Amino acid sequence: MRTKSSQPETTTEVQESALNELFLDELKDIYWAEKHLAKALVKMAKAATSDELRQAIENHRGETENHITRLEDVFESIGEKAAAKKCPAMEGLIEEGQEIIKDTEDGSITRDAGLISSAQKVEHYEIASYGTLRTLALTLGYNEAADLLEATLKEEKTCDELLTQIAESWINQEASTEKE
Repeated sequence: MRTKSSQPETTTEVQESALNELFLDELKDIYWAEKHLAKALVKMAKAATSDELRQAIENHRGETENHITRLEDVFESIGEKAAAKKCPAMEGLIEEGQEIIKDTEDGSITRDAGLISSAQKVEHYEIASYGTLRTLALTLGYNEAADLLEATLKEEKTCDELLTQIAESWINQEASTEKE
């Protein structure tokens, strides 16, 4: 039995570890999530009222496509084939975003406030996922994978900050004056 400070001694030992299985499972989960998010972002961009929010969502859709490719590189860097596993969390977040679109008036700034809320929930899920994956990769000795995951983590944090800036600069204030 290992102590807390001991590290796996061989590549085979790492690949056969329960932690590696967890890492792969989480990697497959976020891969599915990113693929489905890319599709949902198209709908969100079309539903946005302000050009500023629409552009931010469209830009993030392009980043999301890069995240998918980067995840494929992560799989490759650890000698695994890219595979997706349904992510119930992202499925629920996407569904919630669709409900916001359905439940808010077309062309309203309130819809934009709702879209930002929905998008930030997605970003926070992704930030948590990529942060965890990066840490697990480092623990498992997957340094290249950790670097790739860190790059995506930084982009997700930047997107979250941009959404906050858009909301706080004028959208929330303007939405507070709209009538039902």
